[in-house]
Amino acid sequence: MNVKTIIQYKDIARVIINEPKTYNSLSAKNLKDLISILKKLDNDKKIKVIIIEGAGRGFSAGHNLKEVRSLNKKNKYLKLFKLCSNLMLQIVNGKKPVIAKVHGAAYAAGCQLVASCDLAYSTNDALFATPGVNIGLFCSTPMVAVSRKINKKPMMKMLLTGEPIRANYAKEIGLINDYFPRSKLNTEVLKIAKKIASKSNLTIKIGKQAFYKQLEMPLKKAYAYTSKMMTYNMMAMDAKEGISAFLEKRKPKWKNK
Repeated sequence: MNVKTIIQYKDIARVIINEPKTYNSLSAKNLKDLISILKKLDNDKKIKVIIIEGAGRGFSAGHNLKEVRSLNKKNKYLKLFKLCSNLMLQIVNGKKPVIAKVHGAAYAAGCQLVASCDLAYSTNDALFATPGVNIGLFCSTPMVAVSRKINKKPMMKMLLTGEPIRANYAKEIGLINDYFPRSKLNTEVLKIAKKIASKSNLTIKIGKQAFYKQLEMPLKKAYAYTSKMMTYNMMAMDAKEGISAFLEKRKPKWKNK
């Protein structure tokens, strides 16, 4: 398996795409492995946060172009791109927060993977691109995730020119949360992961689901939906415990119920 999992602090899972020779390409095999691992972690009650990263020189160059060229049939292309889309949907629809930890390059479907994660942090020399136009293959599926994180004008420039952007600009336009020197990236990502892991699992699950669902709704419908979700959340033991702990000036003891 070219994707491996490392558990840190008992409740944080690091998922590593471990195929440096292909710059951690999102081949059909790697896509299947990632989906399988993420589903397993999503159902693991001990795991509270998932971090995705790449081994070797960088994060991911996207699809394996040698594999893509070899398919040579419409139904096979569609199967591959649907598989990739399923990975992105697994991240968004999953119960656990997913953080992208990026170094080197995150190109095409690799950039899509970064954009699909709930949070993203990189080294200060990381590069992001949707360069499909350079090889005659417009980055149509990557733009679905990326265009939901950044505005239209910078998105279109990335798509139409294929030029990479640097970490500081990626932060400016909202593709990543922040960037750090390479020596500090792991520490900083684990710091935010530990902070998230200290919260109620149930509350995070409810909130993540509500966040993505309300984004696609008209304003009035979004308020109606989130009012119901907050009511549902309020009936949970953890909401009652959290409010009591705040008023009593003590740390909450989460039951995840």
